[in-house]
Amino acid sequence: MIDETALEKAYNRGLYLEKCGDLEGAAAAYREALAIDPDDHGGAAVRLAAIGYGMVPRMAPKAYVATLFDQHADVFDMILVDQLGYDVPLQLREQLVQYTGGERVFSRLLDLGCGTGLSGDALDDLARKKTGVDISKNMIEIACEKGDYDRLFVGDILQFLEQTKDESWDIIVATDVLPYIGELESLFVFVARHLVPDGIFGFSSEMLDDAAFNGRKFMVGPHQRFAHQPAYIRSCLSKAGLEIADCRNIVVRAEQGTAVPGQLFLARHKKISDFKGFFP
Repeated sequence: MIDETALEKAYNRGLYLEKCGDLEGAAAAYREALAIDPDDHGGAAVRLAAIGYGMVPRMAPKAYVATLFDQHADVFDMILVDQLGYDVPLQLREQLVQYTGGERVFSRLLDLGCGTGLSGDALDDLARKKTGVDISKNMIEIACEKGDYDRLFVGDILQFLEQTKDESWDIIVATDVLPYIGELESLFVFVARHLVPDGIFGFSSEMLDDAAFNGRKFMVGPHQRFAHQPAYIRSCLSKAGLEIADCRNIVVRAEQGTAVPGQLFLARHKKISDFKGFFP
């Protein structure tokens, strides 16, 4: 049983000390929070990495991501779109229309980390059947109310892709998903397994200056979100049998009035005759 009172005190002390510039004190408080709550509903491990006092995790803790989005589901669209200027799904739509010449309507779309359904809405007329997956039950409930998806699932996207063995899609999208995942190899391999030949994978990433990575492939940035080296993304795509069809630099969102740079990718599944990767 988690001591919620002790956890709240430790976490809030960490936030206060971090704000005051006492990073060592903040780190001690976050480590105390982790000891109280090993599942890390508050994302202490991510904050430790962001302030340089902890190892960069492979991904954000599942409990943290689920809690974060469950808590903000009712106001998610307002915060993300109206306050942070997030319009990546609309940018992805424009990119897809330009890439396909506006002539291709996808038969089956899979939206990873679908949230409240912003991508489902933006791409509604570009796909006949849409499936959404998200770790947040409250977000899925809102997406269900909007009615843009034919099927919706609550769960971790990696587990979903691993366990859904017999299904394939001709387009898979993941907007605002990579900021919660560090290591990309497994995600990209699973995506490739579920794309038809010549299927499209559309996704966004966030970037930092090269100097900030200090040789790392990915890191947790100052806003507790993962950023990835573009070369690392390209390497992971290639290893998974995916080739870049289009890539453009974008503004992902605003944080404290500052534009967050990123990239928007369209990757194409290589034809089976071209592919010598992970498939038997």
